[in-house]
Amino acid sequence: MKIKRFYGNLGKWIKEGKVLVIFGPRRAGKTTLLTDYLESCGFKHRLGSGDSIAVGEVFSSRDPRIILEYAGGYDLIALDEAQRIPGVGLGLKILADHNRTVRIIATGSSSFELAGQIGEPLTGRKTTITLFPVAQCELLAMHNRQELRERLGSFLTYGSYPEVLTEHTDIERRRILEEIANSYLLKDILELDRVKNPKALNDLLRLIAFQIGNEVSLNELAAQVGLDRNTVSRYLDLLEKSFVLYNLRGYSRNLRKEVTKKSKYYFYDTGVRNAVIANFNGIAMRNDVGQLWENFLMIERLKIRSYKEIWANPYFWRTWDQQEIDLVEEREGKLFGYEFAWGGKKKREPRGWRGTYAEASYEVITPENYLDFIL
Repeated sequence: MKIKRFYGNLGKWIKEGKVLVIFGPRRAGKTTLLTDYLESCGFKHRLGSGDSIAVGEVFSSRDPRIILEYAGGYDLIALDEAQRIPGVGLGLKILADHNRTVRIIATGSSSFELAGQIGEPLTGRKTTITLFPVAQCELLAMHNRQELRERLGSFLTYGSYPEVLTEHTDIERRRILEEIANSYLLKDILELDRVKNPKALNDLLRLIAFQIGNEVSLNELAAQVGLDRNTVSRYLDLLEKSFVLYNLRGYSRNLRKEVTKKSKYYFYDTGVRNAVIANFNGIAMRNDVGQLWENFLMIERLKIRSYKEIWANPYFWRTWDQQEIDLVEEREGKLFGYEFAWGGKKKREPRGWRGTYAEASYEVITPENYLDFIL
């Protein structure tokens, strides 16, 4: 089964003399997206990998002669896992500056490393897109709305990595997710940044997995994993930038009444979250289905904002007297509040929300109406 991705036609984002950078979590399908495009693009192309010593030597050489020789005669140069090449941004800049007709694509699973290498060198010379695990809006090309609803429990339990979705048995889905969580999830961090205590990093991730939807205290996390507060803060930042965790901050215009300093964390994939805590029980047997529902909706909404270019600043909202809203989007000068409710009981709009932001809207997202929110 082939899943049609939103960025299936990369040609829309590729321009002569420019670099298209494709970020995203490991195993999200970046290499497949790239190779599928190259097979049908019609350009004479050359595909290299950051794992290749020879390719790495070319683009880290800073020698225009060597770089141009590598690209000579090709319309398109593609680099997969580009974050593994030291100084790759400068190498790509040299290629783009000296060959204004070549098209360039670079993929990377580690945004913090690749962004650090290409950000400044490629200012004004790049377009950046992010490929997430498969979105519900992408699956709509293969399944109708009723079928998506029927599979909702599976999405909450096993997530939406491409390999997981194309498997036919739960045993294989679990095996793949355990492999991703244990072998790939933290690979970029451990390889590309100095992490002296991998066990503590895993312990921290497990603690976050049990606190989905709750505000996180750095001091409490530090005490529980036996690290200092600054180290915990750095680890969380790395987990964000390597597409493991998504950080949501608090919203406020009234600092006396509202909580803004703490953050909430969500996993980019619910299946990975369940692999981290080793719990693949079905929805009917879980006591954390509300957390999974909130995580699922938060990330699916993130995907649709990214893919359909819905420009918004996302936050959560909470007051000191425990009134709260799961997601607030600030877009086009207006506020939109969304509460995520798995159970049948409809949640009332917090009185402090309307009292403070009279112009804001409020909507409860349930299993009955969620598809309109994420498609």
